[in-house]
Amino acid sequence: MTALQRPVRAGAPARVPFPVVDEVARHCLQEEEPETVHIEVHLPGRLDEARLRAAFAEALRRHPRILMREAPGRWYRRRYTWELTAEPDVEVVRFPAPGRDALRDARTRALTEAPALSASPPVRLEVVRAAGPVEGSEAGDAVGRPARGADRPAPDAASGTVLFLTINHTALDGPACLRVLATAAEVYGGRDNSPAAPPVRGTPDAVPPADDAPSSWARPARVAPGSPEPSPGNGLLVTELPLPRRPRGAPYTVNDQLMVTTALTLAHWNREHGARPRPLRITMPVDDRPRDAGMPIGNGTRLVEVAFAHEELTADPDRMPALLQRTAARTRALKAQPRPQLGRGAALLTAPVTPVAWRAALTRGLRRAAAPWTSTTLLSNIGRIPYALDFGEEAGRAHAVWFSAPARMPRGLTVTTASTAGRLHLALRWSRALLGHGDGAHLRDLFEHYLHTTEVTP
Repeated sequence: MTALQRPVRAGAPARVPFPVVDEVARHCLQEEEPETVHIEVHLPGRLDEARLRAAFAEALRRHPRILMREAPGRWYRRRYTWELTAEPDVEVVRFPAPGRDALRDARTRALTEAPALSASPPVRLEVVRAAGPVEGSEAGDAVGRPARGADRPAPDAASGTVLFLTINHTALDGPACLRVLATAAEVYGGRDNSPAAPPVRGTPDAVPPADDAPSSWARPARVAPGSPEPSPGNGLLVTELPLPRRPRGAPYTVNDQLMVTTALTLAHWNREHGARPRPLRITMPVDDRPRDAGMPIGNGTRLVEVAFAHEELTADPDRMPALLQRTAARTRALKAQPRPQLGRGAALLTAPVTPVAWRAALTRGLRRAAAPWTSTTLLSNIGRIPYALDFGEEAGRAHAVWFSAPARMPRGLTVTTASTAGRLHLALRWSRALLGHGDGAHLRDLFEHYLHTTEVTP
């Protein structure tokens, strides 16, 4: 997040105008589908309550940009502003009672109860103690239904601790809050949680120039409706998969494999449901921030869209290398282009020349009008978790980390991936107005199948 701080009177909290991303998100808030980011961290051991509270409070002090709340204002104000605070307004760390449904209930809260913007900080950390092999300890959706087949073990251990970090996405994103959690782990465990060096990538000339992708003006495919559920909000399914293999020296990355997998999965899903063939566009967040202690805290990613023609989405093994290379060329070209976080149109829309309430109404109207041209889905690949998230000898080091991003309509589905300890952690999150739990399980199976098809040999 970048914004200029204005001088304030002595003793008054500092105020920072909302950046573009925050303002657009604030305009489009919906009570029935809260804009939350959910981070789920699994540890093998147990955490001490008082010690964790102290460690997280210290982490907040070391990253003071997270200590903020929305400042009140009149309807005719030109901007929303964040008010920076010296200390939290609320108790951030919570320890709900353990039980059979503790994990299920924590996932439900992460999707349905956004931390308030009016209290600093707009995040919540819940610490759930596993209490044996219960229904809620399986990887499942927000109502605790199993996400994995009976022939595959659930990723949660029968004992240990699960951290649920729930973030109000109007204020902050997942990578920024993971940075704060890594600082808390370092304070708690006394061990180095500095980010690991990023993996070595192929040289830029290893990928051919970007080809002619489908026009960005063409209406993209929508995710075909499945069996929607009557309750509002989002559903969630998490699962653990092997990381896809790549030939040595391949000119594409795991992110490109995940992009192709997502496109093939949705193309298959839409064919099954009789949807009209259209190009697919997949929104991809790009995060250029450093991961060290100086990482800017806030919403720091920019969004680009990767397009796929309907005709090229085939799982033919002979055509897969070419599809992966074309995808690598497109993603590399998009990442290299300088672009405002939400594009130049959003920057113009949030210019403080009219009252913010008028801009809010205009933004919501334009969002509804542009719904048919919204991308098909969002794939957020966090990549390899750069921090050890080591909480010391008793609690141990994280062995699984899941993220999930909001899945409001018209997209209605988001795919979020991260890798920890050599495994891929996949979260599918959907709007219940579009899909049901059985649909999520089928999409997971399709994703696993097509991920395997990207493991081509030279």
